[in-house]
Amino acid sequence: MPKKKGAPSLKTVCLNSIAQHMQAVWVKDYSENYIDEHNFLYIMGPFNELAGVLVQELLRLLGESRRLTRAMLHLLLVPHLTELSMRPCPGLVSNAITQLITVRCKNLTFLDLHGCNRVPSAALVDLLECLPRLLKLVLSETQSNTQVLSAIGSTCKVLRELDISNCKKLSAESLLHLVYDTTQSTFCCSKLRVLVVFGNEPRFQVENFVRVIAFVLLAVPSLEYLDSRYVMEALCMIHSYNFEGIKNVAGFPSLEELAKMRMSTGVNDCIFQVTLHLRRVNEVEEQFLSMLSTLCRDVKEVTIFLTDCPVAGWSSVSWKHLTHLSIHCTGPKGRPLAKIIPVLEGLGPQLQLLSLSDFFLDEEFSLCAILNLCPNLRVFHGLLNPISGPLRLGSRDLEEEPQNWDLQLIHQMFPFLSNFSLILSEACGPLPSQFATVLGATLACLLKASPVLETLSLISLPVSLDRVFQIVLEPPAVALLRLKQISLCESRVSSSTIHLLLSTDNQLGTMNLEHCPDIHQGIMMNS
Repeated sequence: MPKKKGAPSLKTVCLNSIAQHMQAVWVKDYSENYIDEHNFLYIMGPFNELAGVLVQELLRLLGESRRLTRAMLHLLLVPHLTELSMRPCPGLVSNAITQLITVRCKNLTFLDLHGCNRVPSAALVDLLECLPRLLKLVLSETQSNTQVLSAIGSTCKVLRELDISNCKKLSAESLLHLVYDTTQSTFCCSKLRVLVVFGNEPRFQVENFVRVIAFVLLAVPSLEYLDSRYVMEALCMIHSYNFEGIKNVAGFPSLEELAKMRMSTGVNDCIFQVTLHLRRVNEVEEQFLSMLSTLCRDVKEVTIFLTDCPVAGWSSVSWKHLTHLSIHCTGPKGRPLAKIIPVLEGLGPQLQLLSLSDFFLDEEFSLCAILNLCPNLRVFHGLLNPISGPLRLGSRDLEEEPQNWDLQLIHQMFPFLSNFSLILSEACGPLPSQFATVLGATLACLLKASPVLETLSLISLPVSLDRVFQIVLEPPAVALLRLKQISLCESRVSSSTIHLLLSTDNQLGTMNLEHCPDIHQGIMMNS
């Protein structure tokens, strides 16, 4: 039977009790007698003795349950806090609260002020100039401006992650002040690895913004991920060394100077030796693959967009460190799934995540061939479309229960696979019997070969899942022992299979059976 939810830990019980009685017990006297009479920079109380991680957890509980008040914040902003997130309660964060954080919480390494738009820019500057230990900072949807970014660059020298997305007061030039100090003529944020600026792109003067993104990419040697829709344009500019006609900003180095600084030594200043250390790149069109693999050799995660017309570029791609590969077909026709097999023959063994979207099933064995090439997957997501072109099916092509389900189509174990998702387009309709047989056998083999699978989604599959699970769970099978979540929405599965899953020794806690045609009453089980 599915595991029942375990009893909460003593820590959880205690924190929930404190949160429940916070207003009536812990802050009652302070709220009634002191909060509006004095500006207490320090308050000695019970929370000064509570470990910082527990105070952080208590703040999270109160914030997510919308019980956090200004008085509670006054008491919980203790000096030994190292992490503070105001995301659940941005409306409480005012200039006065940031002043308290400035004075009391000087040891913060993580600060999240997402949506705290009541705090003026000057207050943010004062706050950040007192937090030199920050490793991660979130200022999305705040009043951050050029002065705020300048303060970050000059003060937060060990900062690793910064989110300044959707800040309306930021301009393209603001980013320059984040990574370069014109007063000292020195580079800043040299340890920054993740920078999120999405939502700050201008409607006009896009070329200027692309230049700034290129500047940031060249100025921050440790940068692994830059979230902006113009990253690819900036990479193309850097790779082509196309800096002619670009106006330099007074007080800042030129792009050409930065590019020369980033060139590999000993190669006669070859312009193609500029290399960046980006580890994650999104929205890469197929035609730029060769350029990207040359410029960014350390890429670990990449999202690639394919049109209907293949481009010769895969053969020159070499990513020795690639572990996360997402490929999306963006054209109206899509690509045959089998066309991706040659790519995975080289990359497959090193992949931990593989996501394939909007390919169409052209050959019945293409899916199992792909899985066989990727034995070290931890996550697989597949969104497949019906076979391209009209199907001409004879009376024997569609069978209620396909035969030959004992095909051994998977040739190895998947010792790390914890999340598997396969979705067929709603327009798929019935599959030819051979396709259905191979698909069912592939799923059965895969599930039996995945001992640590925790999350399983089989959505809108036009094949009987009853037979799949009968094979997988047939005694003395030991499959799906770690299964925690399963979704079989819009798929062919009967109540008998549901009872089989519920009676099996596993860790199942959530089951989603919405719109399953063979189950008349949807079942959502939470245990």
